[in-house]
Amino acid sequence: MPDSIALWSALISGAVALAGIGHALVYKRDPRSATLWVLVIGMLPMLGTLLYLLFGINRYQRRARRWRSNVVHGATDSLGPTVPEPLQLLAALGRQATSLPLTSGNRIEPLVNGEQAYPAMLAAIRQASHSVALMSYIFDGQGIGEAFFSALVDAHRRGVQVRVLIDDVNVRLSRQSAYGALKRAGVPVAAFNATLIPARLHAVNLRNHRKILVVDGQTGFTGGTNISQPYWRPEAPEQAFRDLHFRIEGPVVAHLRDCFARDWCDTTGEALDREFWGEMPQLPISEGTWARGIEAGPDESIDRLRWIFMGALASARHSVRIWTPYFVPDQAIIAAIATAALRGVQIDILTPAQSDHAFVQWAAQAHYWQVLEHGARVHQRSGSFDHSKLVIVDEAWVCLGSANWDARSLRLNFEFNVEVYDEALSRRLADLFDHAKSQGVPVTRAQLARRPLVVKLRDGFARLFTPVL
Repeated sequence: MPDSIALWSALISGAVALAGIGHALVYKRDPRSATLWVLVIGMLPMLGTLLYLLFGINRYQRRARRWRSNVVHGATDSLGPTVPEPLQLLAALGRQATSLPLTSGNRIEPLVNGEQAYPAMLAAIRQASHSVALMSYIFDGQGIGEAFFSALVDAHRRGVQVRVLIDDVNVRLSRQSAYGALKRAGVPVAAFNATLIPARLHAVNLRNHRKILVVDGQTGFTGGTNISQPYWRPEAPEQAFRDLHFRIEGPVVAHLRDCFARDWCDTTGEALDREFWGEMPQLPISEGTWARGIEAGPDESIDRLRWIFMGALASARHSVRIWTPYFVPDQAIIAAIATAALRGVQIDILTPAQSDHAFVQWAAQAHYWQVLEHGARVHQRSGSFDHSKLVIVDEAWVCLGSANWDARSLRLNFEFNVEVYDEALSRRLADLFDHAKSQGVPVTRAQLARRPLVVKLRDGFARLFTPVL
């Protein structure tokens, strides 16, 4: 009998492992990721297959397919002389990738760090007269989160329609999450992709990293800043996390509304119509900027940001500035950076000297030599952790939002970015980038070569997990 049980266990284990390996071989887009999962499942058949089920199947199935946008998007893609000729093809790529028009007449204001972003967002919520839609990857209810909690509760009590969407990881794993307090206060709040639901278990690794606030359907905020205490240290501002957020007005706010409404409907089943937003068609601002929202994620919008980033590198003629907290590119991105650098484009990559995730920084350091060897430059900013996310091409095009330059943002997370064609804004943000770069130290190939062997091995091992970082 024991031999029979052992035989059946081995057969079941083998069958399960073969099913997992077969799925990885057929459906994994990245061969490195497929190889990693085949090895894991081969060494640990049952456990490896379970891990693959939870973390390896990265295709999210939308439940809200019945939701349709019913907002006015504004201007069309008739650009005329507005967009410089070298960027015309990049604008065409954005249209094909997103199926959204490039809208004219927008105003985009940079908000540097929590000290500028939080007061502006709180003021907008407190002045709301009809609706507030807030989506955040992290929404802690302590510290600065208490001010957001109070503002949202007050808005709800005075009759403003409030909807709050928080990623389920923050809700489940953080004791500081504002989710429970908001729910007890009667504010409509939901957790995106609640992984305790059996039907969602295969998507446990797919998180909503977007940060979107829309007030009265007219004023939008987006960028990289979470609602979290590390970003707000008025008693010691030099120790606060650094980041970039943006206040947006104009027709492109419709793209923020669409993104929130789609995620809210997918999570709760409630369709937010024009009555919720309470807005009239948003008129373009005179002499405003051209902009388009880019919604990306592991669903039907997969790879959109990868295409945009690679298109931006291919379109560059003079300079590319990449500002990211996590730089863990795959080989395609590395090749695109190298190709641009070999064409004579000056490429500067700015990352923090000290990361909040050591393992990710180790993997990043293992990639640096591949971009340095062809002329790109990497700078590590000293001081407190820099969470900023920005791409600037030729001081004429900007891509801002929540996405990092890593596999998690480009393949696994739900992200929201905005591409902007505006030379004045681009130069202003380029100045911010250059100032931040001046506070850092360039990484050299000689410096990387001098690392102790144990550090090189550590970083090289971390690099093996690039497909899931």
